[in-house]
Amino acid sequence: MSSPRTGSIGVPHAVRRAPVRAGVRGTVVAAVAAAVRTPELTIGALGVVVAAAFSWVPSLWYDEAATVTSAQRSWPQLWAELHTVDAVHGLYYALMHAWFWLVGYTPFTLRLPSALAVGVAAGLVVALGRRLGGRRLGITAGIVFLLLPRVQWAGTEGRPYATITTLSVCLTLVGMTALRRTRTGSATGWWTAYGVLAVVAVVFNVYLALAVVAHAVALAWTLLAERHALRTATVTRAGRTPGPVLVSSRVLVRWTVAAGAAAVVVAPFVLVVSSQAKQVGWIKDISRETFGQVFSTAWFGASDPYAAVIWALMAAGVGVALVRVRQRVPSVRALFRAQTVRVALPLVVVPTAALLVATALGERLYSPKYATLSLPFVAVLVALALTTIRPKALLAAAVAVLVVLSVPTAVTVKGPEAKQASTWAHAASIISAERAARPSANEGVVFGSVYRHPTTTAEIIRVSYPDAFAGLTDLAVGTDGADEGVLWNTNGDLATTIPSRLGDIDTVWYVGGTSRTIRPEVKAVLEEQGFEAVQNWQTGKVIMTEFVRS
Repeated sequence: MSSPRTGSIGVPHAVRRAPVRAGVRGTVVAAVAAAVRTPELTIGALGVVVAAAFSWVPSLWYDEAATVTSAQRSWPQLWAELHTVDAVHGLYYALMHAWFWLVGYTPFTLRLPSALAVGVAAGLVVALGRRLGGRRLGITAGIVFLLLPRVQWAGTEGRPYATITTLSVCLTLVGMTALRRTRTGSATGWWTAYGVLAVVAVVFNVYLALAVVAHAVALAWTLLAERHALRTATVTRAGRTPGPVLVSSRVLVRWTVAAGAAAVVVAPFVLVVSSQAKQVGWIKDISRETFGQVFSTAWFGASDPYAAVIWALMAAGVGVALVRVRQRVPSVRALFRAQTVRVALPLVVVPTAALLVATALGERLYSPKYATLSLPFVAVLVALALTTIRPKALLAAAVAVLVVLSVPTAVTVKGPEAKQASTWAHAASIISAERAARPSANEGVVFGSVYRHPTTTAEIIRVSYPDAFAGLTDLAVGTDGADEGVLWNTNGDLATTIPSRLGDIDTVWYVGGTSRTIRPEVKAVLEEQGFEAVQNWQTGKVIMTEFVRS
């Protein structure tokens, strides 16, 4: 017998591709399943990616430059600064100091912590929503949170506002956990954590004290609602009586102790911040403009159509939840959704209302950007309305509509001039390109005032984009801000400081704002020293002139 022939066996093309398709399909299904099982991590990671993408594009502006200059000072210099200005941001500056020490400074690394904070906040919003009303409410709230225009702005801002939202929702979650653990046993550790976190939050930003006040309102509202329910309760058809209450005397005592202890600890810090109240002197009195800020700017990026939609959704979510819980025998779902309103609504209303009242009384504390601590709870109330939609396909369509509405703002906040129409990055690129054409020139610079900030010189642009100004001698600086314990340098007498520092410098740059410009005075001094203006540029509100020795 001959042995059988060996060789390859032909396999049809479709059969060969089937395992590949099955493998891809299995991978996709597994990824979707993992995302559904851990929505906090999934939506949190999405938040980081969305916030960090193109965050380096917008030009820096005044407030972000304050972060850069403060965070790059030595510890003694930063400590001295906080005794005169910006104590309210002291902890944030300290953390950014350590961050820059680790990764260095660029516009991207300045804003990356805010993108990370948005991601953490989004994950916590999902957790809060799941705790209050279930998985669907949590996932919807997390998505809505990422779509809010002010969240998108905060994620690309080198300031503490994104972290403020994180702390506000984290403090609320810890407080809710402490409250519920008190029902089942000892919760001393959780109440201690609540008090410690409240201290950290207020030191990070004093306005977070308003979150603690809102928690007090939520507790009082829940207590009144539960007492009303107990007075009107009847035995249900199943013969069951209402379960244990959320807010008992034990809860009230422990919250009071935790919040009171935190208040005592932070009181000296609050007094220091209050002594620097002149920093917010730029805030205006209550006017017609204020109501527009509350309606659309604070949370919705000054987009009136978007604001109208979100306000309507919030009102619908609150209204439906409070109506359904008033039924003779409300369902468990109705009870949970009503409690969601009692938690979230005070955190939306109380901070803004308190700041408006203080401003109306002459303290001038309300600014739209200070309302960011309410953003997680705006998202929860919107999700409360959206999750009443059935079936799931319609809910997905409603969320898709919000995505479309948020696209214009998402694009705008990543534009080059997104931050107060700042063109500092363009100005720095012009100087960098011109200097690169003459690498051997011996150059100096004179900084004029900055548009809208007459007491600050354009040295703030060098702080923001140091590479463009590397090696330039400041010919006009009189006092160093770091040595004086203030934010910015100030110029000396131009007629004496500029000539005394010229030496063999053959090129002088003037950089300043279009308002209160000192360029004519600088030009006169330099012309006396044999310089002439050879080129002028203007980008936005920044003007630049190149002077060359004749």
